Amino acid sequence: MNMDEKDKNLSKKEHIRMKLLEQQGEAKLVRKIIMITIASLILLIGIVGLVGFLYINSAMKPVDPDDDTIKKVKIPIGSSVNGISTLLEEQGIIKDARVFKYYIKFRNESGFQAGEYKLSPSMPIEDIVTSIKTGKLMKEAAMKITIPEGKQLIQIADIIAGKTGEDPKKVFKKLNDKKFVNSMQEQFPQLLTSEIENEKVLYPLEGYLFPATYDFYEEKPTLESIVIEMLKKTEETLQAYEGQMDKNDYSVHEMLTFASLVEEEATAQVDRGKIASVFYNRIEEDMPLQTDPTVLYAKGSHKSRVYYKDLEVKSPYNTYKNKGLPPGPIANAGTTSIDAVLKPEKTDYLYFLATPEGEVLYSETLDDHNNKKAEHISNK
Repeated sequence: MNMDEKDKNLSKKEHIRMKLLEQQGEAKLVRKIIMITIASLILLIGIVGLVGFLYINSAMKPVDPDDDTIKKVKIPIGSSVNGISTLLEEQGIIKDARVFKYYIKFRNESGFQAGEYKLSPSMPIEDIVTSIKTGKLMKEAAMKITIPEGKQLIQIADIIAGKTGEDPKKVFKKLNDKKFVNSMQEQFPQLLTSEIENEKVLYPLEGYLFPATYDFYEEKPTLESIVIEMLKKTEETLQAYEGQMDKNDYSVHEMLTFASLVEEEATAQVDRGKIASVFYNRIEEDMPLQTDPTVLYAKGSHKSRVYYKDLEVKSPYNTYKNKGLPPGPIANAGTTSIDAVLKPEKTDYLYFLATPEGEVLYSETLDDHNNKKAEHISNK
């Protein structure tokens, strides 16, 4: 074989080698593109799945837990699940018709009744389904019980007794009966924790019966059924605050206790956020809260004014004698006071004073507070 033939053979082999290397490079690039594409698809599917889960989870919750507005919703005869779902979304009773429809199909719910229903945006999806299955809300309520904000358990017992015709003392006694309280704890273990069993707590259910208007469809509902509805309302309302309570490191009991102090100190004109800030600032400074409503609660009296002799009452609820929060709530608190506790204003105030006219004055120093007290209270 001459030199020219050898050079030709070498050139041919080199060409083949280069071709193979080029093909291998192209194969690697294709594999890389495929892997990136697969990874991107997996990531995209994960993101879509997470967004879908969060959306469905949100759509399953009440439209507005704080909106108890009653809306009349008329479901025509022969309405399909799709039609009912769309109607409820249009009326603002549910967030998403499609999610509601799939929920019904997943639960295999049926037997919905035509008619006019009274529903509200605060109703959980389970209650809405139950209502339009049983026709419960098609009837007028046989009894309505309204519990205002800032009411103590003994006052709530009077309200219930007035509606049911029972003896107020017997109602109050039953509300504090150990067996009765334990039975409520069994039904609401996440709400009524062992904290209400503290021997320093005066009344275990104090602060747990949420302020609202309750409809009952029996002529004479039992005390147990009445209290269960109130505890349900409390539990449903507090679900919206779970994240904020965790962030503030508050148990339900502590949060309701704190909120009750704000509720009892508040007036119609006052900003609860400022009152909450005063309590926070005093705790930060290791000062007693010194809030008069706790003294009155300890004494079991309802007076418009606290005297110096009242401040000597021996009780774990007396925040003049004891630092920190009292053992438990001193009244029921509404969402405005709960919001104030979980999202207080940022101030440097350590004192506040409510004038006879309902105005609340704030001070950063004791001297300024005493001057305002002399001007608006002592000299009146």
